[in-house]
Amino acid sequence: MERWDRVGRTAAYGAAFALTPYVCIKASWVVGSLLGVVPVGAGFSTAGWVLLNTVTIGMAGAGIGVALALVRPWGLRVPGPPLAFCAWVAVGFLVPLLPYAVLASLFGPDEVEAKGGDDPVMPGWEAALVQIGFVGMGLGLALGLPAYLRRRWPGAFAGRLEGRPLLSRGAAVGAGVVGLVWLSWAAGATAGVARLGERDANWRVLNGVSGTWALITAIAAYVLQRQEPATPARLPRWVPVSALWIGTGSLFAWSGWKLAFTLYLLLARPADAALPEDLTTAAVLHTVAATTGATLARSLTRGTRPRDPGR
Repeated sequence: MERWDRVGRTAAYGAAFALTPYVCIKASWVVGSLLGVVPVGAGFSTAGWVLLNTVTIGMAGAGIGVALALVRPWGLRVPGPPLAFCAWVAVGFLVPLLPYAVLASLFGPDEVEAKGGDDPVMPGWEAALVQIGFVGMGLGLALGLPAYLRRRWPGAFAGRLEGRPLLSRGAAVGAGVVGLVWLSWAAGATAGVARLGERDANWRVLNGVSGTWALITAIAAYVLQRQEPATPARLPRWVPVSALWIGTGSLFAWSGWKLAFTLYLLLARPADAALPEDLTTAAVLHTVAATTGATLARSLTRGTRPRDPGR
């Protein structure tokens, strides 16, 4: 077994193991709230609290199942496209959140003290396990998914590109433009920002991380387009391909979710919710980002015939 495959398998097992404590914690909340020994979250009824945590248990369980499918033999027998799609979206959601784990460890105590009040506060050890779970799942899937794809469809990761380009240059340019706009907002630019006073550190960090991944996506697409079949690639192909898988997932998952929220704000205009950026500008950027992510991911798989060992 080559080193890359060993790393991917270890990462997938690590992802499943890291999220297991989260499932146990959530299950204890459900049981404890039903027995009346664990406080219900502020603003929730007991039924609503149980339902919310039961749903998150199911989502976490699905995440563990996806992680195990990337490494266990039976994972090669399940339909490949749905499994790859679920893992791709999960990677897109979780990997950009990793910097927040660092920020939470630095500023978490102050935020807890600032909240005050009588609302139940998660114990520090539980918060640490939850944080470790999401970080571990994000990192594990980020390494385990490319290894799985390379193992199941080796043509997508081995050798050099064919003569015809597999990626749309327009989509790569779109990712680069969106990334530059987000990075400019993170750096303090005001073009396209409607409410300057609403900007905070979290908003800047999120735009910085999202912009960075958008640029990584554009650069990876450019590198793959420029590789010529007659010239040995200086960079192993799995590096830009892996970066492109993660970057397109980030663009599609986060911008797809943000687009729905932005459209809600744009149409409903609720008085108690607002975004710093101009809503029309944000809607356009998220539309371009989500479309770009889906287009580049589709282009990445086009021309590669699946080889399903289980069929």
